[in-house]
Amino acid sequence: MAFAAPTMTVRDVPVHAARTLAAARPQFNLVAFHWRGAGGVEYRVRFAHRWGSWRAADADNLQRGWHLGGLDWVGRATALQTRTSGSVTQLRSYTIWSPVERTLQRRLQLANAPPIVPRLSWGADESIRRAPPRYAPKLQLAFVHHTDGSNDYTPAQSAAIVRGIEIYHVKGNGWDDIGYNFLVDKYGQVFEGRYGGVDRNVIGAHVEGFNTGSVGVAVLGTYTGTKISAAAAKALEQLLSWRLDLAHVDPLSTVTYRSGGNSRFPAGTPVTLRAISGHRDAYFSDCPGNALYAQLPAIAKATAALGGTKIYAPQMTKVDETEVRFRARLSTASPWTVTITDSSGTQVAQGTGTGPTVDWTWDSSLAPPDTYTWTIASGTARTATGTLGATAALTLQKVVAAPAVVAPGGTLAVQYLLTAPAAVNAVLAPGGQALATVQKPAGTQTLQIALPATLTPGSYAVQLTATSGSRAVTASAPFVVDASLSGFTVASSGATVTFAQAPAAATLALLRGSSIVWQGVVPPTVGMQVVPWPVPPEGAYTVALTITDDAGTFTTDAPLTIDTTPPKVTVLSYANMRFRLSEPATLTLVVGASQFTRHVPKATTTQFWLKAKPAAYTLLAVDAAGNTTRVRYRR
Repeated sequence: MAFAAPTMTVRDVPVHAARTLAAARPQFNLVAFHWRGAGGVEYRVRFAHRWGSWRAADADNLQRGWHLGGLDWVGRATALQTRTSGSVTQLRSYTIWSPVERTLQRRLQLANAPPIVPRLSWGADESIRRAPPRYAPKLQLAFVHHTDGSNDYTPAQSAAIVRGIEIYHVKGNGWDDIGYNFLVDKYGQVFEGRYGGVDRNVIGAHVEGFNTGSVGVAVLGTYTGTKISAAAAKALEQLLSWRLDLAHVDPLSTVTYRSGGNSRFPAGTPVTLRAISGHRDAYFSDCPGNALYAQLPAIAKATAALGGTKIYAPQMTKVDETEVRFRARLSTASPWTVTITDSSGTQVAQGTGTGPTVDWTWDSSLAPPDTYTWTIASGTARTATGTLGATAALTLQKVVAAPAVVAPGGTLAVQYLLTAPAAVNAVLAPGGQALATVQKPAGTQTLQIALPATLTPGSYAVQLTATSGSRAVTASAPFVVDASLSGFTVASSGATVTFAQAPAAATLALLRGSSIVWQGVVPPTVGMQVVPWPVPPEGAYTVALTITDDAGTFTTDAPLTIDTTPPKVTVLSYANMRFRLSEPATLTLVVGASQFTRHVPKATTTQFWLKAKPAAYTLLAVDAAGNTTRVRYRR
């Protein structure tokens, strides 16, 4: 069935006169206004043989300086008259003719929800939608509105009103689609509003700054002094009970919502709202009218009482890397179950209890990597479900002790990787002597251990035990205690080696990368040995000392940088003491008996500032290798 499309006439209305009679125009049955200024607008329409009474245009929104009035159902009319009060600088009228036609009989029948008239059945014009629907990650609350206009409409006219609201919201207000998610008439008919799915968190355009995560439901008509009908109240309660239950929201709860920004609540303002609120709670508006607003507490109470047990506010939180906590509230004290299944659907864990609250923690330390599904169930209540990636199983990996050979009483650095937070205990093997106990988060860790000075030479290991909950894992890092080496330093001209006891053999090697550029023998005698080598070209080197004794053969090394080039100092201004350096250096300015020193960490331009410019000075630039450049100045 094809519906006759509504037609809309837009006209700028002069505001210089107290009353302005619009020129003749085609018939219309819906009226709205946009205006600029702080004043108000009133209007009346002409029917076949008479003028109606004056009505105030209701401004529900402010958009780019324009008040966007609500769309009023006036019935068949032929002319429009307006008057303004206060400061109104521009006025624009929207008159819509929306033909009254029989709606299609198809209804969406959803469990615990009233029958919903889908967009196809009320004749939505899908060609005028400006953009695809957008979705919020979760639904937090519902806003109740009234559409304004006459309450004198027939069941068949309800769909015509909804079609008129659609064209006005899209072509008049410039929105992507009809602003409300649902509309309810006084006969209890529920209409699907904004496109995107009645059971999805479609972001509407009904409360500026509060559209994401809310559902907007509008009752057709004006309810300033008149309550909504019993049929409308029943449909509204069933709709809200079903829609909030989908999101596991308690109709009697409150929520703190951070405003997205409007004329009442600036962006970022936290606002406490009821789960079933009125438009006026979040915006400067009279909507949904005093009478309907006063009914909201009773509507919320009736909404909460519908149906059986409900699960409210389900949540999953990670206590740590291995424990996951599940919580929820139940509308009535009941038995509950939390079930964990893996990606194949196999149950891997389950917790149970009875009462008004759900609270259970899963120890996932033994769970292999996978995507898991959790479900909270309680009798016939709508189940709550979600997914989580597997928390990492507790393991100790990449355990290394450095240096591999250490003297008695030396310091050992044990590096390891924890895949989950744990208490780590270190003991010496053999013997089991306690070395350290620490609590560490997941990640790469380093444990500094001071070894006992009484250790005899030989092979040892640091044994680590990581514990989290009921899970414990172990790993060890071997090292050798050797008493022969007590000192090892290197310089550009050679190495100094000190033996506490004579090894069987010892050699030195100077390496650049993996290439040996020099190799020599260290006399294997007790005491300090100085082993010179020819100074190699500038560059980065490694000096490796290899020792063979009763404990075995091991190698220790030290870095060496050869730098024989003094820093280059370019004088940019002798008088102003401004210089450019070719490399990092320490600068010392000597003026008479005074010295001024600064460290320049990179090749750059630098300057000394003195109150009086000296007649003579000396500048010393010393690099990390001790190379010195001297600059003298005398006026």
